[in-house]
Amino acid sequence: MTRIEDRIVAAARGWIGTPYHHQASCRGAGTDCLGLIRGVWRDVLGHEPEAPPAYSMDWAEPSRDEVLWRAAVRHLTAKPLEDEAPGDVLLFRMRGDAVAKHLGIAGRVGAAASFIHAYSGHAVLESPLTLPWRRRIVARFSFPQEG
Repeated sequence: MTRIEDRIVAAARGWIGTPYHHQASCRGAGTDCLGLIRGVWRDVLGHEPEAPPAYSMDWAEPSRDEVLWRAAVRHLTAKPLEDEAPGDVLLFRMRGDAVAKHLGIAGRVGAAASFIHAYSGHAVLESPLTLPWRRRIVARFSFPQEG
């Protein structure tokens, strides 16, 4: 039996090449960063615990409400930022004065750290977790353990 973390990374990598499509979560057809997390959840854990409401590209910015962060806390397990492991869900704040609204899944850790994510204008890809990306991480979570 493989570890859940290995299955999460393998599932996320199975989405690589899926085109970016706002609010979508369909491997091979289209996804956004939240859709990727939702799809990996379905692939590894089964039924999603919550259906997200419709959201705009600038969602939560006018109200400054950390909607995505609160949802992550409801369904994932918060971890210290320095406690890196493959399969972690990473939450990013893209600008210092903005709400956190980008997600990715850690692929590798250590010197060749990477993460799998979808963002506008790109298909799902595995990117190096460089210092500019690391500086944007505001929270780290693990998927729930199967039980």
